[in-house]
Amino acid sequence: MGIVISQAHELMKEALNYRAQRQDLIASNIANADTPFYRPRDIDFEGMLAEKKAAMFATNEPQLELAHTNASHMQASSESHQSKATLFFRDGHMARNDGNSVDLDVETSEMSKNSVMFNALIASIKKSGATFKSVIDASQKI
Repeated sequence: MGIVISQAHELMKEALNYRAQRQDLIASNIANADTPFYRPRDIDFEGMLAEKKAAMFATNEPQLELAHTNASHMQASSESHQSKATLFFRDGHMARNDGNSVDLDVETSEMSKNSVMFNALIASIKKSGATFKSVIDASQKI
């Protein structure tokens, strides 16, 4: 486990992982545009991030510290179990004669939106990292 800059930074890292997973699913949908009976898939991105945010920023409950009674015991992990985003079929469009319901216009639009959000997250993480670095650099000069 590395340095934790902030809880928001950790949430942005999770969001990047989910955006990358969503990009892969959309690319898979486009690749299967001619596969008979293929139904486009997507993930419940917003729901998963809302759960992560609620878990990360919940501070009203007191935390019970785990006793470390033996030096050879492993350290307790404060990380919650990795949960997966909910995968669902995106069926809002009429299926073609071959049963395929991939709409290339929808898929390319979703891919563009996902790409913009991914790039915005990267820019935000870079800015956050630059702020953290400037604080470290300033503390070295004192």
